[in-house]
Amino acid sequence: MAALDAVLTRIDSNLDQALDRLFALIAIPSISTDPTYAADCRRAAEWLVGELQSLGFDTALRPTEGHPMVVAKARTGRQGAPHLLFYGHYDVQPPDPLDLWETPPFAPRMADMPTGKQIIGRGVADDKGQLMTFVEACRAYKETAGALPCDVTILLEGEEESGSASLPAFLAANRDELAADLVLVCDTGMWDRETPAITTMLRGLVLEEVVIHAADRDLHSGMFGGAAVNPIHVLAKIIADLHDETHRITLPGFYDGVAELPPEIAEQWRHLPQEGHDFLGDVGLSEPAGEKGRSLQEMLWARPTCDVNGIIGGYTGKGSKTVLPAQASAKFSFRLVGQQDPEKIAASFRSFVHARLPADCHVEFISHGASPAHQLPFSSEALTRAVAALRAEWNTEPVLAGCGGSIPIVGAFKQDLGMDALMIGFGLDDDRIHSPNEKYELSSFHKGARSWARVLAALAG
Repeated sequence: MAALDAVLTRIDSNLDQALDRLFALIAIPSISTDPTYAADCRRAAEWLVGELQSLGFDTALRPTEGHPMVVAKARTGRQGAPHLLFYGHYDVQPPDPLDLWETPPFAPRMADMPTGKQIIGRGVADDKGQLMTFVEACRAYKETAGALPCDVTILLEGEEESGSASLPAFLAANRDELAADLVLVCDTGMWDRETPAITTMLRGLVLEEVVIHAADRDLHSGMFGGAAVNPIHVLAKIIADLHDETHRITLPGFYDGVAELPPEIAEQWRHLPQEGHDFLGDVGLSEPAGEKGRSLQEMLWARPTCDVNGIIGGYTGKGSKTVLPAQASAKFSFRLVGQQDPEKIAASFRSFVHARLPADCHVEFISHGASPAHQLPFSSEALTRAVAALRAEWNTEPVLAGCGGSIPIVGAFKQDLGMDALMIGFGLDDDRIHSPNEKYELSSFHKGARSWARVLAALAG
């Protein structure tokens, strides 16, 4: 405990210098999607290599077909020390529209706001400020104890904001080098300004496009209406049949692998200060439309979904055109949880559609990808230790949150490397990531570094 206290004290005394380092990184316009900034992406990677080398990490800039990876290793030499793989990304979104920025996006600044001090600049919350909280925690350990409490490998990529095109091949080629006991991911957020969160589950995704074909051309609705099949009607019936009156999804086998929440987690979620009317009110809605009998948080985090994301058919221009269209199409997304199998869900959906086709129709399916859900077991010892570490820093119970969306890298670590991920970040919902005037709270940066120091100590046992 004395060693940890020294580390925390060093983080506090290093804060001004830590901010200087963060500002220097933010000032590099590492925009991965625009080839114009390729040299800047490499410059950001080289800057990180230099910082990590100065801390004694065995660090290398690793080339890819796109922007380089940064891989850094620090070993304790202690037998039985847990090995952690920390993941972050140094690339950022384009700052456009520039005229909406109050100050230049790559000239970071500190602002005094009613909620406290904020750091303003592109990439400060997504993900440079987040990854630097971990680097500053490592720095404090190196400067006070001379070593980290765990074996640590750091992987920083430069294409997360443009699809991580080089990452799958890099993971496959370096599987043994990157293997660890646990992945730490910082690209997530807190519940609110005073309450930390650990994201324990991510929903998977199945994306399917359906095209219903009928007549060999569009038909005059006066001459053929009532006799010829209308593919829009067929598609509408299929869509309507996908949910029952309680909004449960009717695909055979759809809920295979969907487990109920542990009672203590369900109870925590029921008492989170977010009601349906508050959450939906911001977008002009009022009542949750998901499964009956489920809390809002269950609907968003722990239950699977089926949604229609787009539908096209017939004449969609101005005015009227009386036709029976030759085809109609729709795009579907299924958010998956637990142990749902994406391939089985896709197969069940296709069988469901085939069973509802009239004799004169045929269907074309287009897959747009599939990925499984990810869940860190609630019984995980690493989760228990991380909860205790965050509780000690923030003096409140961390929220064991879910995420309605997907973080592909977490799925890749699980599927390709067999590693679970502990997702801890210190961003806030109002950080304006991907938008003008992106910000990161000074408290998120400072207490984020202190939190990582505590988490490392806790995981080391």
